Amino acid sequence: MSRYRTLLAAALLTAVAGCSSGAAPGEAAVIQGHPRVEAAPAAALGSPFWVDPESDAARQIKIWEGQGRKADAQVLRRIAERPVASWPSDKDPQPDIRKAIAGAAKEKRTALFVAYNIPHRDCGNYSAGGAKGVEGYRSWYGMFAEAIGDAPAVVVLEPDAVAHIVDGCTTPDHHAERYQLLNEAVQHLKELPNTKVYLDAGNPAWIPDPHSLVEPLRRAGIDKADGFALNVSNFQTDATVRAYGVRVSRELDGKHFVMDTSRNGEGPLLHDRDQSWCNPPGRSLGTPPSVRTGDPLIDALLWIKRPGDSDGPCRGGPSAGTWWPDYALGLARRARG
Repeated sequence: MSRYRTLLAAALLTAVAGCSSGAAPGEAAVIQGHPRVEAAPAAALGSPFWVDPESDAARQIKIWEGQGRKADAQVLRRIAERPVASWPSDKDPQPDIRKAIAGAAKEKRTALFVAYNIPHRDCGNYSAGGAKGVEGYRSWYGMFAEAIGDAPAVVVLEPDAVAHIVDGCTTPDHHAERYQLLNEAVQHLKELPNTKVYLDAGNPAWIPDPHSLVEPLRRAGIDKADGFALNVSNFQTDATVRAYGVRVSRELDGKHFVMDTSRNGEGPLLHDRDQSWCNPPGRSLGTPPSVRTGDPLIDALLWIKRPGDSDGPCRGGPSAGTWWPDYALGLARRARG
């Protein structure tokens, strides 16, 4: 077990004294690649991460209960009772971060964040935006780090940023700036005493050749980070992502990684490949978050994408990042367990 998982496991055991020993519910499912989804406290599933009691899913449960939709509300607990990453505002990230840090501190847990505000974000597509230039981004990640302080936290840094360099979506005139800013952000966040940083590295369907990621990840500061993140907001299976991550790790001197399992219970959509990433129908929740991964290279299985948040205005969905209760309910209903 890595030092990272050892520390998290110790925190978990402290928070859940008296819990029976042996494999936690969901651990065997991780190893087999089949998620067990059942309404249980996050701690019972091997996760030391904070669960937001005021998440969109939690609020939706109250609305549906008030409308008499008690069965749907119960199903949605499969999302509401799991730890899901916070994506702080790209304007002022501090209120969102401080809320999560305070909530996690009360429960002696770790807050999970996604830093997503790199200039020229998403190549002008559904999640277009980002900070205004170099100084705007420096100010933003500075506020981000200040709000975390010395609290225990995990940060997944800039989904898509490196992969968009590799696939050519981010134009060459922005490459040097992006590498510089990613390096700075990694270093700044790693100066915090209790923060783990994972630099996003796309997914196997996006960048099929893992070797093509190695040099870009190094130029982006992976050597200073705790590792890399895979499958963020995507649907590749646990087994596929695990195998891919091992290949990337091998070329990065054994760097560890984390995997997003939030919506991959049914794997990727096999047709309509051009839009298979955007609100695909028939998907389900994946393996519950856990630091008990069954693999020494995988530090954690995480729900990085918030299940129920739209990928963009496709297939009848709202704008990217907007809560979509009907899609959330479908993910939860189809979850195994």
